[in-house]
Amino acid sequence: MSLHPTAAEPAEALSPEQREKALSVLRAGLHSEDSEHFWVAMHAAEGLTLSGHGTEVIPVLEKRLATDSDAQHRCGLARELVRAGERKYVSVLTEVLTSPDPYGHIHAAESLYKVSELGDEPTLRRYFEDSEADIKLRLMAAAALSRKGDAGAMALIREARDGKDVGGFQIASWLLGAIGDPSDIEALRKRLDAAPTPIVRAYIENALAVLGDADGLMRLTRNLDDPDASVRTYAANFAGDTKATHLRAKLESLLDDSEPDVRVRAAQSLLFLFPNS
Repeated sequence: MSLHPTAAEPAEALSPEQREKALSVLRAGLHSEDSEHFWVAMHAAEGLTLSGHGTEVIPVLEKRLATDSDAQHRCGLARELVRAGERKYVSVLTEVLTSPDPYGHIHAAESLYKVSELGDEPTLRRYFEDSEADIKLRLMAAAALSRKGDAGAMALIREARDGKDVGGFQIASWLLGAIGDPSDIEALRKRLDAAPTPIVRAYIENALAVLGDADGLMRLTRNLDDPDASVRTYAANFAGDTKATHLRAKLESLLDDSEPDVRVRAAQSLLFLFPNS
């Protein structure tokens, strides 16, 4: 099947009104003071940075970082500051990664992967190589190392893709949608029937869509209408990476979704798909 079947289609620009609506969704998410929506705010920060508005993000996140002592939250804040260009905050991720308290280790490794940093390579390697460690920690450490060309780390991700650990193949599917290649498609397809929950299945389907599988793209498209808000969120997030500009109308409709994270991810994907509108 062809890669990114819709990538060559001409994309009409967003109207100024739709572009402003998408940006408004992201700004509202960034400035939300609802503690339950902390990660929505981080996703909104990501969307603003990726759409060229990172300077808006920096003062907001710096202020929050100065007062937030939760290690996982500090990883999210530092990650988005690094993404926005403030690379000095890699030190925060390194501090959490190397802390004797394991509470933030997974978040630190994941954040380093997302901003293509290592923080402290020996620590990442220790987590990656520890067969007794939490599989999510091992995979996030492996993902960060894979960004730097580590073949052994990539092999672990593919081993988890094919393994029996449900959490492992869920995370591996997500990672391969970003750092895998078309050679992963057939192996991911084989895992669909074994997916024990709609969320795990959605991870696999979205990864397939991003890797260029036409059936995966149809599944992702259906997921945008799923009654489960988490499934809609993940589909909206990955929609931009598929380069499927024909999803524009559906993503525009999701700007009015009842769930804040769905709105934010739809806005991010719209601005990614139509960057010059």
